[in-house]
Order: sequence, then structure tokens, then C-alpha cells
Amino acid sequence: MDCIQTYRLFGSGANPYLVLATKEELKLNPRIGIIIGSTRPSRFGEKPAAWIHGIAAKRTDLDFDLIDLRDYTLPLFNEPISPAWGPPKNEEAQRWAAKLASLDGFILVTPEYNHGTSAVLKNALDYAYKEFVRKPVAFVGYGSVGGARAVEHLRLVTAELQMVSVRNAVYIGGGDFLGLFQQGKSFDDFPYLAQSAVPVLDELSWWARVLKPAREKTA
Repeated sequence: MDCIQTYRLFGSGANPYLVLATKEELKLNPRIGIIIGSTRPSRFGEKPAAWIHGIAAKRTDLDFDLIDLRDYTLPLFNEPISPAWGPPKNEEAQRWAAKLASLDGFILVTPEYNHGTSAVLKNALDYAYKEFVRKPVAFVGYGSVGGARAVEHLRLVTAELQMVSVRNAVYIGGGDFLGLFQQGKSFDDFPYLAQSAVPVLDELSWWARVLKPAREKTA
């Protein structure tokens, strides 16, 4: 197998390691969608989404798309049957499903509303099924307790969609959230948040690289 002088960085922290990448491997990078889970005019969500995208984009083992739900004007779910049993009839939902089908995993960036995720993100998840099956998912939550309850809500939802949720998540809560949202702070002021993102991305990479060829083998 012909090789080019390009290396992949695997792992992080005290034990990173390099592996020489082949041309074939470089074509097979799993593609991860980072979904902004709010569409409100005054939303905070685009800030952590852009932040995690900036960290993730430095990796060589995954590729990333930043996805804004504002670009998909999905109505409230009102399909005649569940997407588990057939494709949606709504054209915008079909466009959404096509985008999801092109991806190998997801990072859901979620606010917390009333101990749960946002209605718009839950609605977007409800509009697809097979496009999610056997794909990994990670979470970035934000809110008074770091969006932890929204993340737990999403773990239940994504389990029903047959997704694999990674154990670690990024939680932006309390003073960190208020500082970023209302007091002009930047993510550089809270370096431990970037540290918490490392195991999230490492786990996501491991699962994405295991599940992508497995799905292709059984397709």
C-alpha cells in the first residue's frame, strides 16, 4: 500500500502517538456533524459550537461540519408514520435526512430548558432514524448546571435512535456560562473547558473509526 508522508495524531495528554497515514486512510476520515441545538435570535449556542469546532478541526483523524438548525426550517413533526418505518414526506425533512446520511457521527451542542434539551433539537432528531443508527454521538451542554440534564435527556433519545453516546461530555455551567454569555469572557479564560473536550473527542474518534467500517460492511 503506497504511503505519503502524512501522520495522524492519536490520543492526547501525556500519551499521544503518531501513525503514518496511507492515501486510502486519508480518504476514509469519518465526518462528524456539530449541530447547534438552538435557533433563538439571542442564542448562546453558536459560541460553544464554534469553539468546539475550532478544537476539533485541529485533529487529523476526523473531519467536521458545523451545522446550524436555522438552515433547516423543519416544521413541528407531523409525518404520517415514524421515520423508523419510512422516509419523511416533507421536502425540508428529506434535505435534513440527506445531510445526516452523509455524516458518521455527531456532536450535539445543547441548551437546557426545563430540565431537557431544546424543542428545536428534539424535533430535528425526531425527523430521522436510519440516518442516526449505529453512529456515535457526543455532547456539549450549557446552562445553570452545564446543561447536564439536557445531556441526560439526549442520552435517552439517542439510545432509542440506536446511537452510541460517549461517556464524557463538555458542561459549560454556572459562572463560566454567565461569563461567556453576559460578561465578555472568552473560552481562553476557562482553559479547563478545552481540557474536558479532549477525552470527548478521543472517545468520539474511537467509536467513529470502529463503527464506520462496521456499518459499511453490513450495508
